[in-house]
Amino acid sequence: MTLTSRDLQKLGLPLFAALAMTVVAGLLVWGSQIEAGKAEHERNVATTAKNQIEQRLRQVRTEEQEIRERTQLLKQLQNSGITGEEKRLDWMEMLRDTQRELRLPGMNYEFGAQTSLDNGNDATYAWFTSPMRLQLRLLHEEDLLNFLARVQKNAKALVIVRSCKLAPLPRQVDGREGLAQLGAECEMQWLTVRPANQKK
Repeated sequence: MTLTSRDLQKLGLPLFAALAMTVVAGLLVWGSQIEAGKAEHERNVATTAKNQIEQRLRQVRTEEQEIRERTQLLKQLQNSGITGEEKRLDWMEMLRDTQRELRLPGMNYEFGAQTSLDNGNDATYAWFTSPMRLQLRLLHEEDLLNFLARVQKNAKALVIVRSCKLAPLPRQVDGREGLAQLGAECEMQWLTVRPANQKK
């Protein structure tokens, strides 16, 4: 079948319309790709923002938990009397009361100078230690254990027993000290803590 010029004239309009529709379809595809790219970019931005918000929220929750734990620790320390300046007069009175309550025949003690235990790891609190040498006269070994347990329980400090030596005493005839069967000598540390801004 051969096309004449008259047939071509008749096909001109439909061909032009088909070409126009092809161009319009191409423009629509191109426009939709641009919109899809924008939508994907916006989705990525929104996802990044959401992840940052979730990360910050997790960080805030972690910090909140740490603050709660530190607050609880500080309350426990305050309730036990460990925080603040050392209370040597209270310590000495508590030692004498404990000796009287347990009816120990004799006691001598000597506190050393307070020193800092600051190692730079925690800028929030500063720990201090006061060494003490304790000498006791005992009726039996259990007196020593009872004495140390009461001191650690009642002291307004964290009391650490570094070492203790027990030895039999020579026989004595005078006073209550003559009843003592054993001598004990202990090296101890009395720890206190206070906020770093109160550190001397």
